[in-house]
Amino acid sequence: MSPLSLNPMNKFPKDLDLRRMLKFSNDDGSIWLAESRMLLMHAAAIAALRKELIESGGVDHARRIFTRMGYESGLRDVGVAKNIRAGQDVMDIFMVGPQLHTLEGIVRVTPEKLEMDIASGRFYAEVRWDNSWEAQAHLEAFGQQHGPVCWMQLGYASGYTSGFMGRFILYQETECLACGADHCQIVGKPIEEWSDGAEHAAFYETDSLVSRMLELRNEVDVLRLSCGEKNDGGESMIGSSEPFQKASELLTKVAPTNVTVLLSGETGVGKERFARALHERSARAAGPFVALNCAAIPHDLVESELFGAEKGAYTGAMSMRQGKFERASGGTLFLDEIGELPLAAQAKILRVLQEGEIERLGGGQTRKVNVRIVAATNVNLEKAVAQGRFRADLFYRLNVYPIEIPPLRERSLDIPPMVAAMAAKYSTLHAKRLAGVSDSAMAALKRYQWPGNVRELENLIERGIILSAQDGWIELHHLFPSLETVTGHVSSIGVSGALQPTAPHDQQRICEQILASGLTLEDIEAMLVATAMGRTSGNVSSAARMLRMTRSQLNYRLRRIGEPGSEVP
Repeated sequence: MSPLSLNPMNKFPKDLDLRRMLKFSNDDGSIWLAESRMLLMHAAAIAALRKELIESGGVDHARRIFTRMGYESGLRDVGVAKNIRAGQDVMDIFMVGPQLHTLEGIVRVTPEKLEMDIASGRFYAEVRWDNSWEAQAHLEAFGQQHGPVCWMQLGYASGYTSGFMGRFILYQETECLACGADHCQIVGKPIEEWSDGAEHAAFYETDSLVSRMLELRNEVDVLRLSCGEKNDGGESMIGSSEPFQKASELLTKVAPTNVTVLLSGETGVGKERFARALHERSARAAGPFVALNCAAIPHDLVESELFGAEKGAYTGAMSMRQGKFERASGGTLFLDEIGELPLAAQAKILRVLQEGEIERLGGGQTRKVNVRIVAATNVNLEKAVAQGRFRADLFYRLNVYPIEIPPLRERSLDIPPMVAAMAAKYSTLHAKRLAGVSDSAMAALKRYQWPGNVRELENLIERGIILSAQDGWIELHHLFPSLETVTGHVSSIGVSGALQPTAPHDQQRICEQILASGLTLEDIEAMLVATAMGRTSGNVSSAARMLRMTRSQLNYRLRRIGEPGSEVP
């Protein structure tokens, strides 16, 4: 296949598609380019930062920071290019990078010579830069220089082209405005074709460590897969948010003891992962961890599953079998959905907790067992006791040390690190390399209410990895088949650059209904507070989180409207 060459008569395709991708959101104060969040900043502010870094850390340190900053920006724009111009001519897709560099106000880019062949890895480019922001900033701060200074711009060109070609393409500045030239000029080609490539590549490295080249990624991924890298799902125990840290602290304190623990929380919050973590941090870590979902066992088989059965104990019992209690002896038995157990089985579990002994079904011999019980439920056991569906004495024995695991919607701070861990796990499992999660997809993940909690997040990330392209980004449409519940309303920018506000239809409709109802603002506030308190069963802290305010702010409103719960300290 012959290499693609730049057509001098039509160097750039129209950039209207790029302009349409730029959106301003009045609602949340964000700017978007396709699915990447952008910033509109004063050039003088970045110039001041650049000057400060040079004066405080030296030229080499500042150059490395700005080069890597540009490199990362260029890598991200590869995904933007391939999405915006998917299916178009390869050269038109590649030109997105130079056009974005121009539209972003960094530098005016004019490709003069460009040849590339992705299949063979061949690449060569000569590009003219005019009105370089970086060169002008350096001139104003330090005067004319003896060497090129457009570090961030070179990093961008190298990052964008390397990501596009799948190998490290290094650009060097052969002329620079800061050195007295009337414009800047750069040349790009594979690093091994530069005699001083290693010297310049050092500025693309993290600190002073040698970075891996893009062309080695395939080999690394293959080796990682072949070694069967273990991932035990620890992403569910990742978290720095306050609700998660409270639950984790309770778990850490009780782990060294033998106390029975009751884990509560909505479906999918990770109760089994908490139970495993408790077991692994306990003195029983060398013993077995046995899990049983009580809701998944037919009632007539519950006792044999828990306590075992002797041969002939019931029709089909052809041999003796141990129950979960015996199998877990010396370790931990995790009883998930314990609220679904029949009352007869509850009575026998109570005896095990009190006496530490069991009898197999159909047998008369008493057997001692040394088991720590960790129970879990997603129902209110106190209500179940009041309704006669759960034994009060068993509830009190289980509820010695309760831990409530917060739902994921209250842990938005934990979502990015959890997503990173899950993406690493499933990209290895499905042999898929990823650039990451797009900014808009991550914003949607943090905004979503997560009725299925951590389990739902894990499923969405796995689906996103399967649907995303090799070396591509997990984007919003990969995660959510219906975008209406997660996408924010943004304003678009036209060709002229004028802001064109668009009204959120659903919010407008709600406002019109409220105005038509004749309710006062105080009435609406009281209704919202009452509804939040009702949904959280009077828990002030949970209601405050739901209303996006502090506990003290909600307490003030509760006292003002006389709502029950206002006296809670």
